Amino acid sequence: MADLEGAFTMAMFDIYRRAKSDAKYHATIFLQMVTDNGGLPTAKTLINAPRVSDGYTELYMRKRLDLTVEAMVIENKRWHPLFTPEELERARARLKEYRYEPRTSN
Repeated sequence: MADLEGAFTMAMFDIYRRAKSDAKYHATIFLQMVTDNGGLPTAKTLINAPRVSDGYTELYMRKRLDLTVEAMVIENKRWHPLFTPEELERARARLKEYRYEPRTSN
């Protein structure tokens, strides 16, 4: 499971880089959270928050919800074992609320 968590953290850094290059969004708070706390604790904090983060809102405004933690987690089943069923449902519901249709992969 530690290997999976390490790969997840690398994927979190990757969505930061993609948001910066593809959406011109510099998610500095997100980067600091991942650097300080790791990818999984950061994702759980964001998914379990009572409201969307400012970064989520920025990506929504840029029509790039595909670069959110919620989309990354839901779209790749590889990450599902890291999250509770409730967290996965919360992420799905948030994406649905913002009219984002997740793509699925293995």
